[in-house]
Amino acid sequence: MSEVFDLAIDLIRRRSITPEDAGCLPEIGARLTRLGFRIEHLRYGEVDNFWATHGANNVPGQGPLLIFLGHTDVVPSGPEEAWQSPPFEPTVRDGRLYGRGAADMKGAVAAMTVALERFVSMHPDHPGRVGLLLTSDEEGPTNLDGVRRIAAYLREIGEHIDWCVVGEPSSKEKLGDLIRVGRRGSLSGTLTVRGVQGHVAYPDKALNPIHAFAPALTELAAERWDEGNADFPPTSFQVSNLNAGTGATNVIPGSLTALINFRYSTASTAENLRARTEAILAKHGLDYSLEWSLSGEPFLCPSGGRLRDTVVSVCRELCGTDPEQSTGGGTSDGRFIAPMGAEVVELGPVNATIHKVDECVDVAELERLPELYQTICERMLIRPFC
Repeated sequence: MSEVFDLAIDLIRRRSITPEDAGCLPEIGARLTRLGFRIEHLRYGEVDNFWATHGANNVPGQGPLLIFLGHTDVVPSGPEEAWQSPPFEPTVRDGRLYGRGAADMKGAVAAMTVALERFVSMHPDHPGRVGLLLTSDEEGPTNLDGVRRIAAYLREIGEHIDWCVVGEPSSKEKLGDLIRVGRRGSLSGTLTVRGVQGHVAYPDKALNPIHAFAPALTELAAERWDEGNADFPPTSFQVSNLNAGTGATNVIPGSLTALINFRYSTASTAENLRARTEAILAKHGLDYSLEWSLSGEPFLCPSGGRLRDTVVSVCRELCGTDPEQSTGGGTSDGRFIAPMGAEVVELGPVNATIHKVDECVDVAELERLPELYQTICERMLIRPFC
């Protein structure tokens, strides 16, 4: 097959269930070292991270800097017997490469690596710098020691990122038909409503927290948090879990726990959403506590930005598509890079099978992906100086 196919096969075979890397990063590091990349392996806790740069004598802060961002960890496979072929034994059927991580996102990691190899080989004295940032902590529940931590480290050493291409599987039906030009913020809360436990036959001697919370929940669910804007849909409020009771039918519970989440646009702020939520809870006289967790602020690569325009033009020319420019979906590690002042765009394979049994990527599209990434490099760094 091809370089990118062979590397993807090698990566998929490695059982790198988050936060394990299973040797993916050393393999990529060895390849890039041979081409003169400056490599840093940064381990925090159980998480392996990888930072590689090339150009401008590999001096931090000497821009302009274009990086590719990805992760080597994968979600668990689920029951392996449900797969047509073992999830960590990559298999080709009907023109598709099957295996856990094929689409999310070892295929794109392989394509980024090969694209950088080709770019540096063709342009060894290229203007500016290129980089690759990888982590084994994207799929985990906290993301504390991955790109979040690396972003802080890069600030400490005076590094500045101008442009970032994230290889998350963005496409819908064919390569390049959708790119992500931003993401919504994610604000979560753990709400505890306290009542008084008692016998269901004596409700006057108890206080049911479910009943107490119900009017507040109705108001929270009906609230129009914002109207969104030209780039984002309106903010969404959801309850993802509600738990109360002892399991007995004759006991009024003493407390209720609700997990809530806002996916919010640039039309709102985390501070405003917290304050409005707590005002509604207080209005209903609840005895409650609420612990907040901010996973990431919303970000947007503006229309007219060089990276966004370049990625759109590359998709048009090389994929024959006019890509939808979306801010939908969940979160990505781009949320940690955008606050550094970088333009961030996500371009990767079709996402139809990610996290599913029989995850796969189209082999022909996988083999075209390095060309897209390499062309982005050339247009961002070479063309401006021609």
